[in-house]
Amino acid sequence: MKCSFILIFSTIICCNIAAQPVLETGGKKMPDTWIDKDTHHKVVKLSAAMKGPSLSFYFHNNPFIGNEMVFYNSSKQNPNDVTDMKKEEAFNVNNKQLYSINLATKKVQQLTNHPSPMNGEIVSEKTATVFYQVNDSVYSYQLGTKKTSLVYVFPEDFKASITSVNSDDTLLGGARATDAEKEIAKNNPKKSDFFNLIYEAKLPKTLFTIDIKAGLLNKIFTDSAWLNHVQFSSVDPALLMFCHEGPWHKVNRLWTIDVNTKKVTQVHHRTITNEIWGHEWFGKSGKTIWFDLQQPKGQTFFVGGYDVATGKEIKYSLQRNEWSVHYNSNSTETLFAGDGGDPGAVAKAPDGQWIYLFTPNGDKFAAEKLVNMKHHQYKLEPNVHFSPDGKWIIFRANFEGEANVYAVEIMSNE
Repeated sequence: MKCSFILIFSTIICCNIAAQPVLETGGKKMPDTWIDKDTHHKVVKLSAAMKGPSLSFYFHNNPFIGNEMVFYNSSKQNPNDVTDMKKEEAFNVNNKQLYSINLATKKVQQLTNHPSPMNGEIVSEKTATVFYQVNDSVYSYQLGTKKTSLVYVFPEDFKASITSVNSDDTLLGGARATDAEKEIAKNNPKKSDFFNLIYEAKLPKTLFTIDIKAGLLNKIFTDSAWLNHVQFSSVDPALLMFCHEGPWHKVNRLWTIDVNTKKVTQVHHRTITNEIWGHEWFGKSGKTIWFDLQQPKGQTFFVGGYDVATGKEIKYSLQRNEWSVHYNSNSTETLFAGDGGDPGAVAKAPDGQWIYLFTPNGDKFAAEKLVNMKHHQYKLEPNVHFSPDGKWIIFRANFEGEANVYAVEIMSNE
């Protein structure tokens, strides 16, 4: 009896170890689930069932509808589906489509099936609707009915892109670039080449909204600044945030505009020479705009928070190695996450390649490492998101060689 018990117990332990092996993260093909040997946190490959690279959304774009998460996958296009080029050329075209995954069951469903790749990264949790754009046409897909509808077609004299939906699902928002700006980007495809060129060009750019129900375009603001990162408040349907893009030390980065009154407000003001701030996002409550803050650039690091109602600010300090390309917050804005950065980034961190969990502690962040990202190439930004239940941090990475979507469990397996 004793031998039988020992045998059964040993079998259970061996099965658990086999199910969740303790491994170095990346540098090779990983199993669907493993324990990061350096952090002892469980990592799950959410896109394990997909062929071709998969990408989760940019950090400030909400990807969740209940327990469903929307993401991109780019397999090679079926040449028989391509109508605007020769079939021998079509073999090399990426078929970028939208999918969703149920975070509880891991069941994946394809949401779009267009002959041309799409962009958008816009999800309305309130109405369970995904908005996206194919060339000059804007579409919606309703998860419940699985119905696709044409929302709007940009006219020839105003070719633009949508980037956000407001909190009551009545308006889409975005910024329209001139043909001259698009030409600079086309002729200088590397960010290091086009970034300063577009900033220095001072070309006009226009913020706009689209009335979803009526299909009407409204131009709300034009400036010679490079307007970018357009995103609606998480609770106020009339409040739109945007930035002045360009070298951060040269711009006053953050602004909001009331789309009804057209009132423009600057968020945060420079206090010292070479101070920078950016990579901003609205907290879930809509009360606070959070952002990366460096006073000065590359030397002292914070996550700053701006109270939308009062203009008052708070800030939490971080160590150099804890600086992250992007940060994010959970639904209660009591926990934060960061995606780290490589030694070539602004912080010049010697050991910054980690997915981090941050807990506010007075005026500082207490940091915990969740995933070792030393095999990840940071040209692909990980872009962290908290799962709806707050128990996981979701990110994208290429540490296996191809981009995939992963989740790391916040609670350690120690």
